Amino acid sequence: MAEIMIDLRLTINVPDRGIKINNLLYQLKEFMPEVFFGILRAIFSAVEEDAIAKLKKQSPGRYVRNGRQSGKRQIRTAYGLFQYKLARLYDKRTKKTLTPLCDAIGLPRYCRHMKEAAEGGIGLVCHLSYRRSAKEIDRILGTGMSKSTLHRQVQEFSRDMCNWPELKGIPYRFLMVDGTKVRLQQQGKKGQSKKVEMRWAMASLEEKGKFELVGIWLDKSWKEIRKELEKRLNYSNLEVLFCDGGPGIEDNLLADGMRVQRCILHGKRDFPYILYADNLKKAQQKPFKDKLKSIPVMNLTQRDLELLRPEDLPEVKRLAEKTKQGFKELIDALPAEKYPTARTYIENLSRDVTTFFDFWFANKVWIRLDTNAIESGFSQVKNRIWAVGKRWSETGLMNWLKVVVKKIFFPDTWNKLWDEYLDIDTNLTINLMEVRYQWL
Repeated sequence: MAEIMIDLRLTINVPDRGIKINNLLYQLKEFMPEVFFGILRAIFSAVEEDAIAKLKKQSPGRYVRNGRQSGKRQIRTAYGLFQYKLARLYDKRTKKTLTPLCDAIGLPRYCRHMKEAAEGGIGLVCHLSYRRSAKEIDRILGTGMSKSTLHRQVQEFSRDMCNWPELKGIPYRFLMVDGTKVRLQQQGKKGQSKKVEMRWAMASLEEKGKFELVGIWLDKSWKEIRKELEKRLNYSNLEVLFCDGGPGIEDNLLADGMRVQRCILHGKRDFPYILYADNLKKAQQKPFKDKLKSIPVMNLTQRDLELLRPEDLPEVKRLAEKTKQGFKELIDALPAEKYPTARTYIENLSRDVTTFFDFWFANKVWIRLDTNAIESGFSQVKNRIWAVGKRWSETGLMNWLKVVVKKIFFPDTWNKLWDEYLDIDTNLTINLMEVRYQWL
């Protein structure tokens, strides 16, 4: 392994009143780009000379020095703009001029903004608009990056590094899905911004385990999502599907052997809209809403369940029986000929919202009652979507979402992801050999 030795000498002017800590730290921060550029220029020169020597040795007489390029090659780095005049070689055989350094270090020929300088902007755009992120990162680092350049780098990073991995090796047992509306720049039928469904899927290994994001889709049907999940997960291992009971979810995502656990919170929240669909105004809805509220299961929380132990079996049976009876009374109060929508809704809800009782009777472990894990994820992302951009294309939003997932939901892997993206070779090291000082 070859080594490059660089001698670096600095002079520091000390004021008569001495050195103050904040002034010292500030001046060092301001000076660091000079150190960075000085070392980078020395390394470029050393590698360039070595590359030229190797070419001449491989083909004696073929290459002739041809000075340096008239213009300086500009490279935007994390410390600002670096400029360097590339040495040229004339190839007698091909009659072309070469710049050996470009090939030696993999320097892109028509790109000023290096990937290494993009990390700050890409991380920032997960929280701020492209325009603000570009301005802020330029103010701090002097990268000179425009919002369009930042947008392009986000798209490239997303396509290269943020695709969903195959997760078949992870024995997920529980699947949770939900959807929410987002706005795109395309116009809908009425000339307004087009709204599409953003749908998420999360999965968990254990009853009390954390739900992990396993997929995000835009304007995709649940049937299409099922096909993708079957490729990504060991779908036959799933036991329970957590959802809000939305149209198409159970029909497309429920596999043989799976049970449904409807979200209790959605069950209570959606009931007034269902009653309204049967022409019941707010005042007329109250008796039915009160009946639903009186059912024990509709008032339980996850914390309430965790207080119940296997020795509390009689109490759990009482709750389950009272819940069953409460739903029966509510269904009887909703005759099909008068309230067809509400009756069907409660019949389905009564069947699917009590799966957690059956699971506990069989395993003596409580599963979740709600889809709060996805709701929490929505709250972290949906506001950011509106804050970052208001004229999203479907592709642009999807690529941005994949980056946000890595940044916000898997922060521990962010640095490793960038090491892979930059193809970091740990054999390349820079070591500080010695620092000495002398008063002049």
